[in-house]
Amino acid sequence: MKVDILNIDGGKVTELPLLASLEGEPNGDLFYEVVKMQRANRRSGTACTKTKGEVSGGGLKPWKQKGTGRARSGSNRSPVWRHGGTVFGPRPRDYSYKVPKKAVREALFSALRLRLQEGKLKVYDAIELKEPKTKAAEAFLRKAGLDNGLIVIGAGNRNLELAVRNLKDFKVLKAAGLNVYDILDYDNLVMTRAALEKIGVAA
Repeated sequence: MKVDILNIDGGKVTELPLLASLEGEPNGDLFYEVVKMQRANRRSGTACTKTKGEVSGGGLKPWKQKGTGRARSGSNRSPVWRHGGTVFGPRPRDYSYKVPKKAVREALFSALRLRLQEGKLKVYDAIELKEPKTKAAEAFLRKAGLDNGLIVIGAGNRNLELAVRNLKDFKVLKAAGLNVYDILDYDNLVMTRAALEKIGVAA
């Protein structure tokens, strides 16, 4: 399996052979497991409610135990009272968990395989902008025929990162941070040759 390497104007420069592991059908089950893990790991887990012991007020028995004809009550911050504490409400917690590294890597390869089969993967020899201007990024993306996409670079590319930052339908990621969630979240995948080699799918 080979992928075309393009120059910044969209012309074919050469071809790059890819690993045989990018052949075959994408694994939807792995997508589900890995994306679910990523979303769980991004949760802040800071939701918190107060129990009757934490709500301000109370302390004094609202009325005497017997003789009033009303129900027994020990605190006006009981959960059955207005402004009382919450029973079994959310408490700060860590939602994160791990999926085996091999499964995460296979899911990543599977996501690349999906974009490759859909014809929505473009690989450029390099993406160099002369200045960090959004107009320059828009001109490049327009020429590439893209209106939405994830751009993956091998290392820091300050001009490109700053130029794309204001475009809500695009995102720039370094190869080290490439993940399944972001690949699936965007319609197109744009990569540099350095990024493709860095993630280890070039033969």
